[in-house]
Amino acid sequence: MEAFGTFLPLILIFAVFYFLLIRPQQRKVKQHKDMLSNLKRGDKIITSGGIIGTINKVADNRELTVEISTDIEIKIAPGMVADLYTIPTLQKKDPPKKDSNNKSSFSGLFSKKK
Repeated sequence: MEAFGTFLPLILIFAVFYFLLIRPQQRKVKQHKDMLSNLKRGDKIITSGGIIGTINKVADNRELTVEISTDIEIKIAPGMVADLYTIPTLQKKDPPKKDSNNKSSFSGLFSKKK
């Protein structure tokens, strides 16, 4: 029974590492592989080197022809694709209308009494 007590901290440490480090990393690798297998013509990508371009041709999942500028194409390995490049859509918000009659509770506390 003492042998189990000495290995218990090691077992707990391994369990923590598994749930906090190993499992999330495996999930991230799986998502990246799925993303690479679903690349198609017209997708906008960013490479691990920071180059942003549009895929023009996928050749047997061994190389991608990427257009980085008008009439400038490069060939890259699919493993160098870091992520799909998406531009976040910004929602336009109307600026809040200021009304001099509506005072916040703090302005009411610190304003001079009439």
